[in-house]
Amino acid sequence: MRFPIALVALAAATMLPSSSQAQDTGAGFQSYLMQVRAAALRDGVSPRTLDTILPTLTFNPRVVELDRAQPGGTPSSQPSSASPPFAPYRARHVDAERISRGRTRYAEVRATADRVERERGVPAGILMAIWGHETNYGGYVGDFDLIRSLASLAYDGRRRELFEPELIATLRMVDRGVPRERLKGSWAGAFGYPQFLPSVYLRLAVDEDGDGLANIWSSRADTLASIANYLGNAGWKPGVPWGVAARVPAGLDRASLGSLGASPRCPRVHERHSRWRTMAEWRRLGVVPQGPRWPADDEMASLLEPDGPGNTAYLLTGNYRVILDYNCSNFYALSVGLLADEITR
Repeated sequence: MRFPIALVALAAATMLPSSSQAQDTGAGFQSYLMQVRAAALRDGVSPRTLDTILPTLTFNPRVVELDRAQPGGTPSSQPSSASPPFAPYRARHVDAERISRGRTRYAEVRATADRVERERGVPAGILMAIWGHETNYGGYVGDFDLIRSLASLAYDGRRRELFEPELIATLRMVDRGVPRERLKGSWAGAFGYPQFLPSVYLRLAVDEDGDGLANIWSSRADTLASIANYLGNAGWKPGVPWGVAARVPAGLDRASLGSLGASPRCPRVHERHSRWRTMAEWRRLGVVPQGPRWPADDEMASLLEPDGPGNTAYLLTGNYRVILDYNCSNFYALSVGLLADEITR
């Protein structure tokens, strides 16, 4: 399972601990939990929650193994600078089964999804596509014990600056009334239909159905509203498409297009995009949008050719950058947009 949102953006900056530390399931781990207890108390977590949960935790070496298998986990040979083609990824993630299932789910929740779109400005298709990408519309959400996993990953130390705050956020969720048995998800701490991290849940999860709990584990209404709230908080502009496929003329002077420029987050993702131009300017350069709908003439867009010249290109708006905030991968964001278009076609 991929791990979403801020998790994919954080570089591993700390040194790997020794193997003996990673395997320590005794005093060292318990001593670390006492440090967590002190930090959680300062953050407002109740002593009752801490005294109920922390003594039950044991170290889980499996999640540490999975984390070290991620980029940055161990030294490797010189990486290739070449970007893989998008077409195989698209074939796997915007496939007939996922489109069909998305249309079926959309028919089931259309009244809710359309209401959320009207209220929050994020298209229903985008909400459905993210739900589909994250958990196959709820088909798989992970079964790791979140608190145990996060405690183990934080203790390991490689990315403690990420995992310890998420551990404390999960304890705060218990204080808010989230049942302990609900706290299951991916090995890296993402959970529920939209695969939120605990800190994101605390900030942005929505109780759309009004039952007193932002239930992103089984409530479709809460899930769709929470995804919309995330995207709205990240800057979604209502009424603007994410982008559009485009045909690029053979003689286009790509060297003159420049780069979108350095980004503080996921710079390699953004450096593949051209500079911003209006849709009208792109058409004057001979770049022709494909399909029945595309952004307005005055909307700014950048050009991305994920499979290189001669293949399908895309003109991408600021809302595409919002999808990247959810998961900073061009392939992910493109496939979300394309799946959304197919679901609501």
